Amino acid sequence: MSDNIVDFSFLKGIKVLDLTQFEAGPSCTETLAWLGADVVKIENPKMGDPGRRLRPNKPDDDPYYFHMFNANKKSVTINLKSSEGLNLVKSMIKEADVMMENFAPGAIERLGLGYETAKNLNPSIIYAQVKGFGLGSPHEKNLAFDMIAQACGGTFSVTGDSDGPPTRPGVTLGDTGTGMLMAITILGALFKRKETGEGHCLQVAMQDAMLHYMRVNFATHGRTKKPAERGGSKVPGITNAPMGLYPCAPGGANDYIYIMTSRANPEHWERLLKVVDREDLIGDPRYLTPADRVERMDEVDLIITAWTKTLTKTEAMRKIGEAGIPAGAVLDTGELNDEQDFENRGIMQVMNHPIHEPFKMPGWPVLVDGKASNLKSSPVLGEHTDHVLKEWLGLDEDDITSFKALGVLNV
Repeated sequence: MSDNIVDFSFLKGIKVLDLTQFEAGPSCTETLAWLGADVVKIENPKMGDPGRRLRPNKPDDDPYYFHMFNANKKSVTINLKSSEGLNLVKSMIKEADVMMENFAPGAIERLGLGYETAKNLNPSIIYAQVKGFGLGSPHEKNLAFDMIAQACGGTFSVTGDSDGPPTRPGVTLGDTGTGMLMAITILGALFKRKETGEGHCLQVAMQDAMLHYMRVNFATHGRTKKPAERGGSKVPGITNAPMGLYPCAPGGANDYIYIMTSRANPEHWERLLKVVDREDLIGDPRYLTPADRVERMDEVDLIITAWTKTLTKTEAMRKIGEAGIPAGAVLDTGELNDEQDFENRGIMQVMNHPIHEPFKMPGWPVLVDGKASNLKSSPVLGEHTDHVLKEWLGLDEDDITSFKALGVLNV
């Protein structure tokens, strides 16, 4: 292990019973695992979390999605459709500090593992649920994936060109964004429990979570009294120029740089003119104030583009950044994956999996005392079943053998 990567121990001793699938729930429990919690994922013995993308009687040839949201966890396979399996999970609830689920609406209750059941078994349990839509919502029983939550939560409406249709954002705010809000709330509930000893039921809807990420857009709505608009690479409501994407050499799909000058710092414009070798325009009344430049935005963009197209995006970013102007090259996943700096700092780490090939992926991005959280392999289906049941419930080999014979556990 690198010197700048350690096992975080903030949540050491905290037991998390993870009944989540796909991304919104797993991204939350993975965060708790990165922070040191003992996260045990309960999975179907045959197929596991649907996010594994396992195929009947065929090897898993696409494990990468599962890796992303289940690092540092343990996997236990239990047949929840058997009474014996259900009782095993109930026994684990008694030992858990946190239980989390994101099944379809009503599914966990039909299994007999709803909050009231969990609370009766363990009054101090922190019981967390992620659903697509909130309790009391007219869409409460609807199913939802990331893109459904984002469409209904507003992010589509503010993404895309101003004269084009709503566009799906390229990142999964609906899933991972919701998971992060729940993870923060779980940490708060655990902190409060130290004082009161009481558990809580935490619920977040993916649609509701998107409103949290739309706060600037709602501020724009409040100011203009109109729905927030799409602006493409511009930022609607921020009347400043230059601002936006500018093409760079050699002209590839992502050969662009984003430049953002600030109305609050008029020196940005003059600095930029020096960088792009247009000092002749310093003091030009046509472009003197932000309002002047917005009025001639197309002209301003052409001035900047004439310079950026002669440089690569990294060269342009270096020159503009050194001049004290905010700018960022558009980096794709290939470029980010190859950037050694991220791996040196532990932001990207290589997962060494017992079955699949080594895979570099993002870890937890918050450093603690200069150290990154150690990334451990996502679990093989049922890999930790025997170990966890012995450790959590005190079962012995004979007990486990009996459960396997009944088809309760994986064989």
